[in-house]
Amino acid sequence: MATFSISDAERLKKFIDGHQFFFISGHKEPDGDCISSCIGIAAILDHFNKPYTLLSAGPFKRAEIKKYEDRFTNMMEFQTQSERDETGLIIVDCSELHRLGEIDGDLKGFDTFIIDHHKTYEIPEGAETFSDSHSPACAILVQQFYETLVGPCPKELAEILFFGFCTDTGYFRFIDNTQSDALSAATRLVEYGANPKEAYKEINSGRPYSTRKLLGIMLSRAERYLDGRLVITYETMSDTKQYGQEGRDSDSLYQLLLSSEGVEAVVFLRQETENTCTGGFRSQDKIDVSLVAAKFGGGGHKNASGMGCEGKIENLIPQIVKEFAKIT
Repeated sequence: MATFSISDAERLKKFIDGHQFFFISGHKEPDGDCISSCIGIAAILDHFNKPYTLLSAGPFKRAEIKKYEDRFTNMMEFQTQSERDETGLIIVDCSELHRLGEIDGDLKGFDTFIIDHHKTYEIPEGAETFSDSHSPACAILVQQFYETLVGPCPKELAEILFFGFCTDTGYFRFIDNTQSDALSAATRLVEYGANPKEAYKEINSGRPYSTRKLLGIMLSRAERYLDGRLVITYETMSDTKQYGQEGRDSDSLYQLLLSSEGVEAVVFLRQETENTCTGGFRSQDKIDVSLVAAKFGGGGHKNASGMGCEGKIENLIPQIVKEFAKIT
């Protein structure tokens, strides 16, 4: 992780002092790290008695984050121009406005502060930024801001931030020996009251039975490319209609396929509409999937990225294979 300094925290404090109201938002289709990072920033604003609205375009598809959905809205309250001038936008776990998704209101033109840990990003002009692509989770960055500006995390916040850390690290599976600072931060969260056993249950329990059936379909469709180094599978619109969108467990799919001998990268595609697809990319240590995701309007981390673009699955697969061939 990059060195976090008091001056970094002071920049955020100056930003907070300079505005009377805040919108806090993360990327569309939020995960646990995104949600916990938003709530962590809200806790900082609570400490300084600053009002805010938590924004999310959703959807809250993941079972483990459903309980936080009622804290968020996808609608911005109306503001006069003078009120907008006194409002700050804080974006976490994301850097691009377009990745915030469909918010009912205009997010352009606000003074903006970004806290992110993704490798690929496009910073809006004029935005202040704290970015650390070596951090395994944005929640750890938010934790550092909280500890520096406020102090030790209360138990409830520690649990939420630890939950975010665990979701983005695959419950520590994606941590390497260069990220000891992140492990130290996670240890502090446990000292504040976070329970690793309960966090694991929260992330991995309560899946609808239909998702187990869908997982079997995804495995049966998986095909190998590039001498077996790349595996691609997909979900059709009829699959979504039959099995629903709630409680997906793509992490188990990636884990099972990446554990196969010789597999270095996995791609999961979903046909969202007749003409649009989303996709998830995962890899072992060597392959930087963010380079491929960026070719299709996405981005993210070296070993975990996502994308969304126009197209049909049958046409996208050969294009994706072609891009992977360039980097493997």
